[in-house]
Amino acid sequence: MVDFDGRVLGRIMAAAAVAFFFRLITGPGPALLPDEETEDSGDEEAQSDSGKVVPVTIRWSGITCCLSDKRGKTTRFLLTNVSGEAKPGRLLAIMGPSGSGKTTLLNVLAGQLAASPRLHLSGHLDINGKSRLTGGYKIAYVRQEDLFFSQLTPRETLSIAAELQLPEFASVEKRDKYVNELLFRLGLINCADSIVGDAKVRGISGGEKKRLSLACELIASPSVIFADEPTTGLDAFQAEKVMETLQQLAQEGHTVICSIHQPRSSVYNNFDDIVLLSEGSVVYNGPAKDEPLKYFAKFGYECPDHMNPAEFLADLISVDYSSAESVHSSQARIDKFVAEFSENVLVIECVSPVDAWKNSKIQTKFARKALTKHQAGWWKQFRLLLKRAWMQAFRDGPTNKVRTRMSVASAIIFGSVFWRMGRSQTSIQDRMGLLQVAAINTAMAALTKTVSVFPKERTIIDREHEKGSYAMGPYLLSKLLAEIPIGAAFPLMFGTLLYPMARLHPSLSRFAKFCGIITMESFAASAMGLTVGAMVPTTEAAMAVGPSLMTVFIVFGGYYVNAENTPVIFKWIPHISLIRWAFQGLCINEFSGLQFEHHNSYDIETGEQALERFSFGGSGIGDTITAQGRILMFWYCITYLLLKNNKPKYQQLEPHLQSS
Repeated sequence: MVDFDGRVLGRIMAAAAVAFFFRLITGPGPALLPDEETEDSGDEEAQSDSGKVVPVTIRWSGITCCLSDKRGKTTRFLLTNVSGEAKPGRLLAIMGPSGSGKTTLLNVLAGQLAASPRLHLSGHLDINGKSRLTGGYKIAYVRQEDLFFSQLTPRETLSIAAELQLPEFASVEKRDKYVNELLFRLGLINCADSIVGDAKVRGISGGEKKRLSLACELIASPSVIFADEPTTGLDAFQAEKVMETLQQLAQEGHTVICSIHQPRSSVYNNFDDIVLLSEGSVVYNGPAKDEPLKYFAKFGYECPDHMNPAEFLADLISVDYSSAESVHSSQARIDKFVAEFSENVLVIECVSPVDAWKNSKIQTKFARKALTKHQAGWWKQFRLLLKRAWMQAFRDGPTNKVRTRMSVASAIIFGSVFWRMGRSQTSIQDRMGLLQVAAINTAMAALTKTVSVFPKERTIIDREHEKGSYAMGPYLLSKLLAEIPIGAAFPLMFGTLLYPMARLHPSLSRFAKFCGIITMESFAASAMGLTVGAMVPTTEAAMAVGPSLMTVFIVFGGYYVNAENTPVIFKWIPHISLIRWAFQGLCINEFSGLQFEHHNSYDIETGEQALERFSFGGSGIGDTITAQGRILMFWYCITYLLLKNNKPKYQQLEPHLQSS
């Protein structure tokens, strides 16, 4: 039988992991495509070179979206035969009661409808009379949730985004001038140098965050701007300011489409066109302001004086569930509106042939061009992302204060419990217990901090990566390097207090090794937290998965189950348990060379004997550090692959095939 040497395999895996990781992060980005241009590429060149907005008209017809059950039977229609048009220079609002399909239609038009095997989407969508698949026009999508790096200011946020997305800036002065123009246009100049803030730290207001979202999307001069309920969560004043900004952008030549629930009258007056939806069907599509009121007045429904037109329209096309009679009457009224509109309004025809929709190769080409054309170089990406990560980490005062207090409190508590241990036989168990809880505390502190923060950051990263702002390699390496100083401070603080209080091995070199081991463990635990945060969709899920996974590593950490007694099917777990390697390194550092008081022949006399009891004999601290580095690289590689391949999948719009 061949003798299996785990240490040799470990060294091989460590070398392979390091080589693979640096190959991933330093590898070249996607290659630029050859200059095979379609007739639309000229428009794309004009837009990117001049920075001006290319006028875009969007037409859609017969958009139908339905959900089916597991057997493929249709259970609900989200959109039914929806048609419409959005023009440059005009603000189009999609209105309707809750559940009417506003966000679904907006996502369909933006190509952002999340894919699902239970979803079926069909219809036609043209951009300037050509299939969306062949249109290389830039779009911006402003989501309901405004997510930013909380410790950066709006000016810093826009400056970094501008350098990443528009690397053609020849000087810092030109970039700053461009950013200042954006700040003035969006009304952000007064808060330009205040931090954005979050739930822990007060920063700019909700309306300013929404306008900052718009500013970030406007950097690349998009032709079309989509905004999903941009007034949600804002007071009346801030909501009006946001809508005035959208109207101004429309007047500058952008095609602006937003979904909105029930705006105040002053906001309603900013709309140029509206689409009214009820239960997924169009009840009105056309000019806004007084035109909808005149249209419904023909059916005998007059808007009372001094009533908000938006409220009147929302009440008119909503189902009243207060009683069975009201449900029946309101449903009949809505059905009448849908039928009248579909019969009397001209059908919007999309002029692109059906064959154009089947050419997915063109879509892939333009998607790749959009991602590669304006991307900064690898080292510039790394420098900018390192700067951003550094500012975020060092300015996060509340988090750093909490971690400082927890590190000091944990050290004082553990030091008090294990106060000035002696060299008796019972102190052997005490030392083992202290080193185990030190390893667990360090790992859990780093893990919980990472999994509580990274899922939200990952959402930002996914959005930026989808826009092609940067590659994942520079991001991950910059995050690793930026967090080394602040990440090392807390384990060092913990070790500096605990070591003398517990009177561990009195040697400066042993103290340095103790701090080095727990610091390396902290980095490995943070890397594991990144992987957990990249795997799960929410912070709550990450907080559940992370500690559960760490519990498994604690069980196989060398204290509760001896490595020699581990069941065969679990033999691999101790090799990847960061708790085990930290605990083993701390034990070797502490017990090597120690002499204990002994009175009986069966007593443990030396630290080496104690290490043999835990199957730690024959190993060195270098082995544990190497193993921790291997684990760190492993988790970073997994995180890189997860982030790189975590591309959102969107539902494809299938055409209605027309018979000749």
